[in-house]
Amino acid sequence: MTRSISSQINAAGRRLCRELAPLRFELPVTHVYNPLEYARRSHEEYVTRYGNTKKRVLLLGMNPGPYGMAQTGVPFGEVQMVQSWLGIEQRIDKPVHEHPKRPVLGFACTRSEVSGKRLWGAIAEQFGELDVFFKDFFIANYCPLVFMEESGRNRTPDKLPVREKEGVFAACDNYLQRIVGLLEPRWVIGVGGFAEKRIQAACGPAVDAGDIRSGVILHPSPANPRANTDWFGTVRKQLCTLGVCRGKT
Repeated sequence: MTRSISSQINAAGRRLCRELAPLRFELPVTHVYNPLEYARRSHEEYVTRYGNTKKRVLLLGMNPGPYGMAQTGVPFGEVQMVQSWLGIEQRIDKPVHEHPKRPVLGFACTRSEVSGKRLWGAIAEQFGELDVFFKDFFIANYCPLVFMEESGRNRTPDKLPVREKEGVFAACDNYLQRIVGLLEPRWVIGVGGFAEKRIQAACGPAVDAGDIRSGVILHPSPANPRANTDWFGTVRKQLCTLGVCRGKT
C-alpha cells in the first residue's frame, strides 16, 4: 500500500532526527534544541494537514527561531499565527537540555517572533483561505536545529565551524532532497540567502537540468533593515520577477 505524501515527509523528518542526534557541537554553542523531537506532535500535524499534496512552490527557511518553531514545531511558527490561522495547538514537551534563558513554553509562550508573524500574516492577508495557499505552496525549514550560546544568543548554522557544518549539512541536504522528491515543486525558493545556497548545494543537478527552478526572497527578520520597510511589498515584487506570482508558472 502506497503511503501518503505527508506520512513520507514525516518519516523523512524522523530519519533526519536520527541522523542529527549523534552530532556534537563545541563552544560557543552550549545548547541545541530539535523541535522535530520535543514538538513532534505539532510539526507532524502541520505536515499532515498541509503537506499531503504535490506543490508548485516550496519556500525554504534556514532554521527555527527561538520564539517561533522552537516553541510550536511549525516553520516560522509564531504562536498566535499557528493557533489562529493554521489552527494547530498541540502539547509541546521540553528539550532534554533546556537553556535557562530560552525556556520552551510551547503555546503558552507570550513572546512574538517577528519573522513568523510577518510571513504567515502576509500569507493570510494575500490568500485569505488556507486551502488557497496550500494548494500551491508549502513552507519548510532546511535545518530543524536551534543553536544557542551560553548567553542565550542564537547562533545560525552558517556560523558553525566547517567540521560541524559538514555533518549538519549532509543530513539536511538529504532531507531537502527527499521532500523535494515527494512534493515535486516547480520552484524551490529560499527565504534568505543561506537557504538559497543550500538549495543550490542540495538540488543543483535538478536545477541545472531544468527539473526545478530556484530563487530567493527577502528574509522577514527585523535584523535585516530592508525587511523593516514594506517587507511583503518587496517580496511580492521578487516573486513576480521570478514568475511565481499567483496564476503564473
